[in-house]
Amino acid sequence: MSSKKQQYDQLRCPHHPNADLVEDYRAGDMVCPLCGVVVGDRVVDVGTEWRTFSGDQGLRDRSRVGAAMNHLLDGRELTTVMDTSGASTNQFASWALNAAATGSTDRGLLNGMREISSMADRISLPKVIVDQAQALFKQVQEEKLIRGRSYDAVAAACLFIACRQEDVPRSFKEICRISRYTKKEIGRCFKHLIRVLPQFSQPGTGGTATSHNSPDKFMSRYCSNLELPRYVQKLATYIAQSIERLDIARGRVYLSIYTAAIYLACTATNAKRTIKEIHEAVGVAEGTIRQTYRIVYPYRKELFPEDYEGIKSVEEIPPL
Repeated sequence: MSSKKQQYDQLRCPHHPNADLVEDYRAGDMVCPLCGVVVGDRVVDVGTEWRTFSGDQGLRDRSRVGAAMNHLLDGRELTTVMDTSGASTNQFASWALNAAATGSTDRGLLNGMREISSMADRISLPKVIVDQAQALFKQVQEEKLIRGRSYDAVAAACLFIACRQEDVPRSFKEICRISRYTKKEIGRCFKHLIRVLPQFSQPGTGGTATSHNSPDKFMSRYCSNLELPRYVQKLATYIAQSIERLDIARGRVYLSIYTAAIYLACTATNAKRTIKEIHEAVGVAEGTIRQTYRIVYPYRKELFPEDYEGIKSVEEIPPL
């Protein structure tokens, strides 16, 4: 007798014991068809996920147990290591078993893949970014380009590069904030990868990974966090683009330019946002925002659009 048949025989409706129960596969419940009483719940569906038809003969059977297989790992994530704690209290025996089951290369690859997925989940990055970062990490690991460097720091650098390649607005500080390693260590790994990876080291391709995202993508996120109206966001974006076009704040990182542009737009439109509030929304230090604002302030007439008609004129915008 099959396990499912035994399960049916054990469950009976208290009101209609002779009724044939109906299995709700989606909810995992056993339901009486006569009165609707849920007789059993959390029933595991032991059927296959994929249906195989006669025309599929000769093709790979996609039936499986557990999560979908990651094609980047070539099935290595399916390795099972049995615990030895019941047979021996020697911890070294467990370590030896783990080492024998998976080599150091495979362990590093698996750990890096998991770290990338974990970090991406924390800042809600889409799957396309995870796949891109994991493919990059696998290339780096297989070509042995990361000797002497932490796998987790390299994983963070790969995630940052993937965001740049897919034009997803995530700053370097945001990536560092979700990693266990320092900004300095991740920065070293990032520069090292850009230097040694063939697709970035060739002439004319370096900008793919090193050029920052356009201001409008970042402004949309940060102005939304600050609950600023649309017209303030558009003005801040225009100011940031003007600062970059005129090369006024040379040597300043783009986030400091964007935050100064936001504060300048808020001041001009009376959208009352303090430097502290901008700091909390973006993560740029308050002193950096003030310093960048003071640099661009003398050029404010050149930063606003010609048809600008705000609550305050450009001349009325106060200095810090």
